[in-house]
Amino acid sequence: MKNSPVRVLLVGAAGRMGKTVLELADTDRDIQIAARCGTTGHSREQRTIIKETARSVPVVFASNFSVGVNVLFWLARKGTELLGPDFGAEIVETHHKMKKDAPSGTAKTLAEILEAGRKSESKIPIQSIREGDIVGEHSVIFSGPAERLELTHRAVSREIFARGALRAAKWIVHKPPGLYSMQDVLGL
Repeated sequence: MKNSPVRVLLVGAAGRMGKTVLELADTDRDIQIAARCGTTGHSREQRTIIKETARSVPVVFASNFSVGVNVLFWLARKGTELLGPDFGAEIVETHHKMKKDAPSGTAKTLAEILEAGRKSESKIPIQSIREGDIVGEHSVIFSGPAERLELTHRAVSREIFARGALRAAKWIVHKPPGLYSMQDVLGL
């Protein structure tokens, strides 16, 4: 007997990313978009509601669903730990000229990761560039005595975010209630 498709509530279905998820979901027999609503850029109050909801249903909450970006998050965390206090860090992010938020949610997440790893009160500088039709580029730059390390992720299609979102939807199906991240989905 074949398993039933995963029924998904797609938050942000009218946005660019949401439309890409819808297109990919239409070609995936294991996914059924059951309902559409929501947006990005959640307020503190909205985040509290999401956390409360996760007490009764499993929720994957992420600033970015790209598998590559989530590996970048993991590498940035490890880089901060391994390089130590002799290395400063900064973030440069570039998106298309129509993107409204600056810095992006992904850049903010990177900054939170770097700040937590440094165990310092100082903020990580973020340079936000809005030009052309760039889907998204994020670089973490570690600068130390006589050397520099750069970690960069470049998105050339919104499909990567949609693929990650569908991967998360399939992963969470049989999980108990809780608030999960893409790091959980990927086992990082």
